[in-house]
Amino acid sequence: MARRLPAALLALPSLLTLLFLAACTGGDVREEPPDADNRRRIVVASGQDVTGKNGIRQQLIDVWNAEEGAQGFEARLVELPGSADQQRSQLLGALQSGSAQYDVVNLDVTWVPEFADAGLIRPLTDAAVRSPDDIIPSVDRTSYWKGKRYAVPFNSDAGLLYYRKDHLREAGVSRTDLSDGVTWDELRDQIDAVKGHFGSQGHEGWATQLAPYEGRTVNAIEAFASAVPGLRLTDGDGEYAATVEQLTAGVAELRARTSPPYTLDEASESREAESLSAFAEGRTTFLRHWPYVYPALHETYGENLGVTRLPGKAVLGGQNLAVTSSTSEQRAAKAAELIAFLTDPDSERCLLRAGFAATRVSAYQEPGSAPPCRHAPAYAETPSSSPTGEGTVRLPPDRIADGVSFSRDILLPSLREGVHRPRTPLYGAVTHTVITQLDALYGPIPSEGRPGDVEVAKSLDEALREVLPG
Repeated sequence: MARRLPAALLALPSLLTLLFLAACTGGDVREEPPDADNRRRIVVASGQDVTGKNGIRQQLIDVWNAEEGAQGFEARLVELPGSADQQRSQLLGALQSGSAQYDVVNLDVTWVPEFADAGLIRPLTDAAVRSPDDIIPSVDRTSYWKGKRYAVPFNSDAGLLYYRKDHLREAGVSRTDLSDGVTWDELRDQIDAVKGHFGSQGHEGWATQLAPYEGRTVNAIEAFASAVPGLRLTDGDGEYAATVEQLTAGVAELRARTSPPYTLDEASESREAESLSAFAEGRTTFLRHWPYVYPALHETYGENLGVTRLPGKAVLGGQNLAVTSSTSEQRAAKAAELIAFLTDPDSERCLLRAGFAATRVSAYQEPGSAPPCRHAPAYAETPSSSPTGEGTVRLPPDRIADGVSFSRDILLPSLREGVHRPRTPLYGAVTHTVITQLDALYGPIPSEGRPGDVEVAKSLDEALREVLPG
């Protein structure tokens, strides 16, 4: 039977839509008058913290303020309200007009090249990053543009595959623990078994995000990179780098893994919330989603919940901290120190305990072999109860199977091998192009009238060549 969606799940925002930012032309550096009222304040602009009111980000800033208080500096976190588009507009307008004096911005990883190219954020020195060799290399590369570091990874993200062990057991599937990985062929076999058992009771295969928004681009890049290892739509300079042959293989893979027999019927209209609802209600056995939903799903389903790496490649998400070009030199130096603190090994351990995907390898060490989370003691070395502003949420155990760690054996490898979305200052135009061109697969077109893989690939290739240089 389908279950009502738990309140804890309904309350979860999407990490993908926390902060989508678009760049504009930069301005000159502002030097503040020495008597300015806010001369000692470092303002951090960010999207919503999924750990709730007085969440882990605010707690880390509070600790920095306590340590820096004697020096007269205070950091203040400004969470931008509204949808991702509204947050984007607010930040864009503020940086253009100077109406809000942001010193640090928490950027979605896809926007770093555009902000850097437009001169809105400044290159960072070594003072802004501690122990750089500890940062997961694939994650750290999102902070660079044309060989220069413009940001420091704050929290990362990678798609994971969640599944219902109880569905598999009821369907008589022999392998119900998929923590060591699964292929798409194996996944389809399991979906066939579940659908064959439950019949018309409303159980479908897997839920994902194929609505005409960023989720469709993420699914496409994951399929493209899985079909053609090493495929990139753009090179290191942001120029177009794909071929029609590569795109044809990618479109064929995307079509195969999202075909109706195996995918939730309304997947073409689903975003994070809708796909999560379908899974939580028991209408699907499998779900492609992000790490932040793991605590709430585990709280609801306990030992019946399984989680593993996505078959094939997973796209990297997350946010990086950068210093704005418009802030004064004095505050820029202090802002870099703040970023170094917020992204240091201890802060990353705290972020991992709170439910974010940490950006440092050291955060994923065995409990007892690494120092506890000192900056925010509420988040213990062994996850237990953590404050969220709405009561408490019991974090799930890290051990999910015989000797298998969620963080070290599933999340960390997903981040290490994660693939980037196109790295370009024109990312907004690129993702819009991909979303629009893939309407040929998911738009309101009768199935018998849909174009073939080669036709879709050729159209996508032509459209991307119009958008991108090279």
